[in-house]
Amino acid sequence: MMVLTRRGFIGGGMAAGLAMGGVNAFGFAASPFRIAVITDEISQDFDHACAVAANDFGMKWVELRGMWKKSLLALSDTEIAEAQRILAKYKLSVTDIASPLFKVDWPGAPKSEHSAKNTPSTDVMKEQQQMLEKSIALAKQFKTNKVRCFDFWRIEDVAPYRKAIDQTLAEAAATCGKQGVTLVLENEFACNTATGREAARALQAVPSSSFGLNWDPGNAVMRGEFDAYPVAWKMLPKNRIHHCHVKNAVKGSDGKVVWSPVGTGVIDWTGQFRDLAKAGYRGAVSLETHWHGGSSPEDSTRKSWAGMKKALEDSGTF
Repeated sequence: MMVLTRRGFIGGGMAAGLAMGGVNAFGFAASPFRIAVITDEISQDFDHACAVAANDFGMKWVELRGMWKKSLLALSDTEIAEAQRILAKYKLSVTDIASPLFKVDWPGAPKSEHSAKNTPSTDVMKEQQQMLEKSIALAKQFKTNKVRCFDFWRIEDVAPYRKAIDQTLAEAAATCGKQGVTLVLENEFACNTATGREAARALQAVPSSSFGLNWDPGNAVMRGEFDAYPVAWKMLPKNRIHHCHVKNAVKGSDGKVVWSPVGTGVIDWTGQFRDLAKAGYRGAVSLETHWHGGSSPEDSTRKSWAGMKKALEDSGTF
């Protein structure tokens, strides 16, 4: 039985709903979302990860970040061709390129406590420009129009650098826009835009139509924004949200915030999915497990997918 909300009919009817979400392999009603998983949260074996996503989870979409113990950006032409072959084998489409763009220290700023331990490059921005160009090329190769980015490792006092960082994001978005690609900024707990409130500020500072948000309420909770949903969510311009990561976190008795399966934790994903649909969101909701309480990454992701699936069902968006 097909179930569509009134908004679904208003937004273009059953045909549009099917085109956007697609009916999954298990016969569930068409979702308004592109339900996906980041493949390396399942396994570094890309074929196996895709088999699980398609055959076990019933998904039509995946998010690409890494495979075969390599970053997506480090793959050879032969490996890219093999990845394309595997995606076609399982009839999977790509939501976005989950690039680590701008997940580095801002040049000239104090070194962040979150920055990588390896020796920094002498020309960080040149390397980031090359990464941007490579990410856009990968987007075209994998037939997606979105590239994920960050806004540099978190600086204790970002104020002296904030305007220049925003300008860098605006310039990168302009580069993407010329290629028909949208740059989506992830609110990342270890970067300068970590919370929903900070994401709202960033979107206002960079008004480009080629710049949007990868909304990650779990990351906001990890930064201490326990009202990420629904309070900070209400502050976000919904038409600027172009991607969504699904994970959860919980505050333990010791006061420390740790990752948790999607089915438990601070974020009410049933409510969040419902409100995304009501807002007209038709992009990806991509499982980024992060919680490693299972016997393996795959086991953890299966358990987190069970919670995500139930939240989708309970919200009427699955």
